[in-house]
Amino acid sequence: MAGILWLASYPKSGNTWLRMFLANLLQNPDRPVDINALASGQFGDMDPRAYEVAAGRPIAGMSDVELHRLRPAVHRAMTTNRNEMAIVKTHNAMAQREGIPFVTPEVTQGAIYVIRNPMDVTVSFSHHYGLSLDDTIEALASTAHQIRTNDRGVFQYLGTWSEHAKSWVEANGLNLLTLRYEDMHSNPMKTFGRAVSYLGLPRDPARLKRAIKFSSFSEAANQEKQKGFTERSRSADRFFRSGRAGTWRGHLSDEQVARIRATHEEMMIEFGYIKPNGRLAV
Repeated sequence: MAGILWLASYPKSGNTWLRMFLANLLQNPDRPVDINALASGQFGDMDPRAYEVAAGRPIAGMSDVELHRLRPAVHRAMTTNRNEMAIVKTHNAMAQREGIPFVTPEVTQGAIYVIRNPMDVTVSFSHHYGLSLDDTIEALASTAHQIRTNDRGVFQYLGTWSEHAKSWVEANGLNLLTLRYEDMHSNPMKTFGRAVSYLGLPRDPARLKRAIKFSSFSEAANQEKQKGFTERSRSADRFFRSGRAGTWRGHLSDEQVARIRATHEEMMIEFGYIKPNGRLAV
């Protein structure tokens, strides 16, 4: 039985970008993969249909406890009758609830974790979910933070931005590759090349370059403009809004920056978002 390759991240950190890249890399098409067809060959850990199959009935009205108890069966089903790795998106922290993990270890083959500066995550998260910046800052600092179950997805437990990152990068025995969103921007050939090497695929510079081009922000934004994007939040006018690094500087006040830094400084230092001299890096 093949295992799961988790594509993990805090929301609005580059998970969709990574999924687009992998779809274009693995399919190697002569034109960009349709952003609304990313589910082809990939799974989402929050997909309600998977939980209804596991439950044998509609999940409407089920409690979080009932839904969470279905996770191991959902994850096992994703690997059933497969001879290759199952690529599964998740925003869940590497945590447990009532003794049941959000990421089932016995079917896990590895994970690629995408991390992004929490300053930029705050701005993007705020826009995506229709929250104020202050409310978003509080959410990213809450140990109880989760995305609620709705008609599009089963609840996902996040915790704080720092807890989320630490849960993945410090997970014992996990075959993990960590990519920084900012490096995906500044040096895509090297950064996405690391993903190719991690997957054990042949190094083909032309194919890599084409997959990067086909998954660019401009390509995704243009596709969304032309035909929409099924993963866009109902609270946002568009999913692919900016796509740049460092845009927080035009949105966050000094007081808001100080609050984020005070809460997440340890992990921000570890991932280079705060320099050794104490200055903000991006």
